[in-house]
Amino acid sequence: MARIYANNVWDDFFDDFFHEPAHHAEPSRGQEAMMRTDVKETENEYELIMDLPGVKKEDVKAELKEGYLTIQATVNLSNGKYIRRERFSGTCNRTFYVGKAVKQEDIKARFENGTLILTVPKNVKRPEAEEKKYITIE
Repeated sequence: MARIYANNVWDDFFDDFFHEPAHHAEPSRGQEAMMRTDVKETENEYELIMDLPGVKKEDVKAELKEGYLTIQATVNLSNGKYIRRERFSGTCNRTFYVGKAVKQEDIKARFENGTLILTVPKNVKRPEAEEKKYITIE
């Protein structure tokens, strides 16, 4: 049976072939669209440009742990009785491997008009600890 608000009669037909059944697929569609990310490479850095529609700056967290950068966003839509709900409500996250040499202070982040922009340097080199050299005593 077709969903009553489908944009196209063929949406339901193709959903059956490319997604899980509609009652399982609907929640995941909001999550997929929630954190779409472009990764742009420049000479010295990577720029992650992430769409976070409907998210407030204070509801976004970015954490760097063991070389993995994780971005978490929370959207809380008001509770109530809905006939249809297409916008995502809840918490979702994305993780990117940026390398163990990258430190938290190396990453720059800004949030503008529902878009999170993270700048991660490429080829970060840390000074190696000086190796102690002992004189052989004979």
